Formats: sequence, C-alpha cells, structure tokens
Amino acid sequence: MPAILYFMFYASLGLGTSLTFLSSHWLTAWMGLELTTLAILPLMAQHHHPRASEATTKYLLVQASATGLLLFATILNGWVEMSWSINEMKNPYALTLAMSALALKLGLAPFHLWLPEVMQGLDLLTGLILSTWQKLAPFALLVQISQAMPPALLTILGLSSATLAAWGGLNQTQLRKIMAYSSTAHLGWSVIIIQFSPGLALMALGIYILMTMAAFLTMKDMSSTKISTFSTSWSKSPEKMVAMILILLSLGGLPPMTGFTIKWLILEELTKQDMYTPATLIVMAALISLYFYARLSYFTIISLFPGTSNIKTYWRQKNIKDKLILPIATTAAIFLLPLMPLTLALTYFYN
Repeated sequence: MPAILYFMFYASLGLGTSLTFLSSHWLTAWMGLELTTLAILPLMAQHHHPRASEATTKYLLVQASATGLLLFATILNGWVEMSWSINEMKNPYALTLAMSALALKLGLAPFHLWLPEVMQGLDLLTGLILSTWQKLAPFALLVQISQAMPPALLTILGLSSATLAAWGGLNQTQLRKIMAYSSTAHLGWSVIIIQFSPGLALMALGIYILMTMAAFLTMKDMSSTKISTFSTSWSKSPEKMVAMILILLSLGGLPPMTGFTIKWLILEELTKQDMYTPATLIVMAALISLYFYARLSYFTIISLFPGTSNIKTYWRQKNIKDKLILPIATTAAIFLLPLMPLTLALTYFYN
C-alpha cells in the first residue's frame, strides 16, 4: 500500500477522534465515530488473507449495529426531550440504548465476544490501533453521559467486563486474544469508577493504553503471536523479554508497577463510596487476570510451552528502524507511576 494512503487513513483516524472529542451535538459525534470506523477498515484488510477479510467483515457488522443503535437512541431522546445535545440526554430508555451501543463499540461485556475473534485476524500494529486509539472516541461519549446513567447499570457493566474477560483469557494460547480480553478487563475498571471520578477513569484508560502499546510493540519486535513462539524468544533477546514480563505483570496489577497504582486508586475511591462488595468482586477478578499474565511469564522465562513445535527459531533479529518508541513505552508502562512521587518530591526539594 502506498505511503500516501497510510497517511490518509491515519489522518482520518485522528480527525474522526478529534471531531468526537470536540462535539456537543450527537450528529457531529456520530460523524466522528463513522470516520474512525471507515478509516481503520482498509488497514484491517490490507493483508489479503481470509482471516483478515473475516475480521474486517465482523468489525464492520458490529460497528454498523452499534452505530444504528446509537442513532436510534439519539433520535428517541431528541423526540422526547427535544434536544440533540450530548449533555442533555435524560430519557432513561435512550440512555440505556446509548450505553449498550457504546459498550458494543468498546467491547465491554456482555458485548465483548466479537473483540477476540476480530483481533485474531489482524496484524499486531492494526491490533494495537484497535485496542487503544479506537477506544478513545466511544469512551469520550461514555464520560459525557455517565453522570445521567443509573449507577447500578455502570457497576454491573464494569464488574461483568472484568470478571468475564478474566475467565475468558485463562485458557488462551494466542497472544492477540489474550490482549483482547485484557482490553475488556481494563475497560471494566474504568467503567466502574467513571460515575464517581471521571478523571480517574480517563487516567486508567491512558495508563492502559501505555501498557498495551508497550506490549504490542514488544510482540511485534519479537514477531510473536502465540505462546509457543513467544517462549522461544528468550534466547534472541533476554533484555526485551524481561521487559515484556514486567509489562505483563504491570497489566495484571502487580505492585509496585504502574498497573497496580491505578487499580489501588480505583479501589480507594470505591471504598470511599461505601461500595465494598463491588470492590471485593473486582479485586477477585483481577487475581484471575493476574494468573494468566503470570502463566504467560512462566512459559516465557522458566520453561518452554508444552508440546512439540516445528516453528523455526530465527537467531538474527530484524533491523528495527524506529528504536525510540519501544523503550519509552516500556519504561512508562513499568515505572511511570512508581517514579512519579519521587520525581515530584525531588523537584520540590531542589526548588
């Protein structure tokens, strides 16, 4: 594909997301969502492979269904409340429909089953875009309507996303499917806290994007898409595999890394709101997620994945042109929040 087409598609992704961010009217927000959907479809189908074509078709159908449901919700609210403003959606039926549509777009449970199958048919770079950038526009709309949503609905949606994604990722051997379930689980943490602290929910989403970007870039650098090939990458680059293990444990929420800090803040806010039962349940779901991250780390450094494999192990790595993004993303994913209080303290001390 020519470079000018890549530039056009990436620019359309940025333009669509920015248009949704700046929108106060449902029509312009819908235009931004459609622009991002249409821009990523050629990137998903660029590899002429049946799996890529199947993933593109599934993604198009899911997003079209979610868009139709969102349009119906906005039309219902406009008919009843005589307003097309995003912040003035007050009809309970319209709110429920809009929440369902945004949950389908984000891949939240119980509307998450399409995400692992679509992710499995994509290359790692497009999977990274789908897991990170494509979440921004729907999540921005979710933040704007979250204060009018019933708190019980958001709590149930967050708990079900964290729990079902944790169980779904247990027996997976495909790295892209594991990252898809990880996306659903982390968004569950953001959704459950969005009603009490939207800023904390946005912070959780940003940290998830950093950790996911570091994980996908490392997998792309090592050319690994399955645990069986991932477990043989230790001999090629032990330093990168150690960093990858720390990224996985950070995704699982192991202290004192970045992923633990944001979950600690969310649990603290939940306890302040006297939501002890949801806090306990989501911690138990996080322990299940931590298990399959630890399992992946175990097969990476301690033992080989069980079973015979005829996969060739390449002793010479590919020449990576961009050598700056991966170390920055890896450092941020592992040490961003643990080092932040120390940095602020030293800055205050020297000033």
